Amino acid sequence: MNDDASTFVAPPPHPGGSFWLPVQGSTKAPEVDSLFHFITGISLFFFVLIVGLIVWFLIQYRRRPGIEPQPSPHHNTVLELSWSILPSLLLVVMFYRGFTSYMDMRTPPDGAMEINVNAKKWSWLFTYSNGWGEPELHVPRDVPVTLVMTSEDVIHSLFIPAFRVKMDVVPGRYTKLWFNATEVGEFTLFCTEYCGTRHSDMLAKVVVHDSVAEYQQWLEKASDPYTDQDGQPRPLAEVGAMFYTKRGCIQCHSTDGSAKTGPTFKGTFGTTQKMTDGTDVVIDENYVRESILNPMAKVRGGFRPVMPTFQGQLKDQDIGAIIAYMKSLK
Repeated sequence: MNDDASTFVAPPPHPGGSFWLPVQGSTKAPEVDSLFHFITGISLFFFVLIVGLIVWFLIQYRRRPGIEPQPSPHHNTVLELSWSILPSLLLVVMFYRGFTSYMDMRTPPDGAMEINVNAKKWSWLFTYSNGWGEPELHVPRDVPVTLVMTSEDVIHSLFIPAFRVKMDVVPGRYTKLWFNATEVGEFTLFCTEYCGTRHSDMLAKVVVHDSVAEYQQWLEKASDPYTDQDGQPRPLAEVGAMFYTKRGCIQCHSTDGSAKTGPTFKGTFGTTQKMTDGTDVVIDENYVRESILNPMAKVRGGFRPVMPTFQGQLKDQDIGAIIAYMKSLK
């Protein structure tokens, strides 16, 4: 396991984006961009018009020697109707386009592929139809996908700029968003609701596969971490390294000895550490298992009790693999 993996590396920008917008990676992106440019164009037109008139009036009607103030008009029906009706019509057009687009984005099509999303400080977990979960979002191209999302702790917000979709992820309830990806490649997913000290690191990779067959092939291989591509068993410590990355341990626990939000994995197993209640505890198999399933039971001294539980998300075999990986980090 490479220690450099503790830092998320965003995919390079996908070719095809504009100066200020990323590539249009979904069926809704062109519609969203069109409305954005429409509103921006109107705003720019009136900005130039109003500032230009202000400057012209300042020059035309400045105080000059020998010229006395002239009577000012106090009423112009045509002008007043124009600046009231025209902006109102533009607002109606903006509202209609925005409302219809929003309602379409909030209404998933029938038969859309569903992927469950679990957010917690500070990682994402995407669970697929066969029960496999990992921190990367994989979808096929040209297939409607609905994300059914919830949070374990605080409010988060899932945002994929290339797809022009964003939705809050709220604890205690489910929210949904859907998209139909049109560009094959890798994109970056952000959390856009401040959720704590490592909010800026709560990123994920979105991978769009070229076809449903390619997506299913990936899912079949990914859902069996204990076997390599040749069908041979993987070493348990290697599997544990995969879970360390895919289950979000990497966000809070380093493997190079440095302290992050949580204690480092390196050189920790088998040592005796002091807890926040003053007791000394040996970091053995039982402690690691308890900390994964019930992290508030015994909290290491010098660290805050912010680790979420993985109860129901990891099997005993998976926890054993993580323990084997920790043992390998001397």
